[in-house]
Amino acid sequence: MKTLRTLNDLLDDAAQTVGSRVYLAEPERETTFAQMRQAALATAAGLQAAGVKKGDCVAIVHRNSRFFVQAYLALSRLGAVAVPINFMVQKADELAYMLNDCGAKGVVTQREFLRGLRAARAKALGVERLWVTDAQNGLEPGEEPFAKLESGPAEPAGAEPPAEEDTASILYTSGTTGSPKGVMLTHRNFVTNAEASIERLGLKDKDVALCILPMFHSFAWTGLVVIGLRLRLKVVVFSNIAPPTPWLKAMAKQGVTVFAAVPQIYSVLAKQAKGLQGLALRYWFFRKIRICISGAAPLSPATAQAFKAAFGVPILEGFGLTETSPVATINPPDRPKPGSVGTPIRGVRVKIVDDQERDLKPGQEGEVCIAGDCVMKGYYRLPDATREAMTADGWFKTGDIGVLDPDGYLSIRDRKKDMIIIKGLKVFSAQVEATLLEHPGIEEAAIIGVPDEHGDETIKAFIVPRKGVSLDKASLMQFCRTKFDPYKRPRDIELVESLPKNALQKVLKRTLRQQELDKRASSSGAA
Repeated sequence: MKTLRTLNDLLDDAAQTVGSRVYLAEPERETTFAQMRQAALATAAGLQAAGVKKGDCVAIVHRNSRFFVQAYLALSRLGAVAVPINFMVQKADELAYMLNDCGAKGVVTQREFLRGLRAARAKALGVERLWVTDAQNGLEPGEEPFAKLESGPAEPAGAEPPAEEDTASILYTSGTTGSPKGVMLTHRNFVTNAEASIERLGLKDKDVALCILPMFHSFAWTGLVVIGLRLRLKVVVFSNIAPPTPWLKAMAKQGVTVFAAVPQIYSVLAKQAKGLQGLALRYWFFRKIRICISGAAPLSPATAQAFKAAFGVPILEGFGLTETSPVATINPPDRPKPGSVGTPIRGVRVKIVDDQERDLKPGQEGEVCIAGDCVMKGYYRLPDATREAMTADGWFKTGDIGVLDPDGYLSIRDRKKDMIIIKGLKVFSAQVEATLLEHPGIEEAAIIGVPDEHGDETIKAFIVPRKGVSLDKASLMQFCRTKFDPYKRPRDIELVESLPKNALQKVLKRTLRQQELDKRASSSGAA
């Protein structure tokens, strides 16, 4: 591959070599590489006129669209920092915290998020402007149409280009412990991660990728948008996962060959593909798919097997975190190992350590640590947290429990904080959940550890029944007795209509834990 070091390099090279080729295909329009460069340059000039300069932060609170990419690449042109924020965050205090933490000078957004941002802006006084992509009228002081940014010079004047080690983006973690932390990712992080992923997956410029995952998450940004830019392939963009019919039809029309999704989507597709009703799904909408990638949450073996049986394409599971840009490992297409998340991509190293950070041998379980091109620059303005996240010899500690086999394939057992200790014995929640899903009447399952009166933990399961299926706790407890050793057996089961999830459909166990603690506190108070 030609040496390219920054997002600017990727955009310039694509526009110069294949400028007329479609980059982003949305339902209402298509944008070529040349058009994206022209729009990004003009927007950069508008941002520059508004006072944005190298190193400044501008937030993006927006659904998937060309405007998201355009704003991001315009900021890159100035050497400024893009701060994509989860648009599902609507609480003013949380939004204000992130805007204040990064010192955002402005926000690129759309009408549906204005209410939350207006409330947050009252507490984030450094935010000078909101640029709205889909509104011309009804805007308040300090709010402008995004189109105004493009109405001036065709490109910025005298902008200092970023270096590959400069921060390109700050992405905020979900804040599972305390306030969200801003993960600083560099141009080098994005470019090398995209290039190594392209090599591992054997992607070609003739491929067509579907982007239904939110661009504010690094899975979609690096794994689809940046890869599309680096390889100059078409990315079919949708602003919403639901309803699926529009993007399924687009898959057929556009000839999508690369499908990236989270496990829940694969589970739904595998179920819908059964029988005669699934013929169109298998042989029309997915007819050209050659690569399927899964990440962000554990993929159950049952889902992987059912999907491959239905569609004839294996799901290549990978592993990574926001702090690793995100891709650290992916299963090789020519030798995938079911149940694993693959081997490290080029430029990445993985090892397993114990609680004292001593290296463990293949086959031994411990914390997964990562080093290499993908690892973040650090947490923004949090040097102590950055140091705590690294081993003494400079490896990033993921917080995941895993094991490497003799061939170098990584398997993830559980999140360290989700592992449950029962009388000194480890119980991996992911394994228990996978077994629960073998029950024909269970749609979804999540387990948590609940403290007991002896200072130990007991297991509680939250079960979502399949539509039209009636379940009761007694029969489920009997199922558990036949499937689990006594120490792994849930002691309490709660039937629920749904599980709390984030934008990538990952179950929010911290919410379940807090709900359980609140229930117990309320019960104790009532008593």
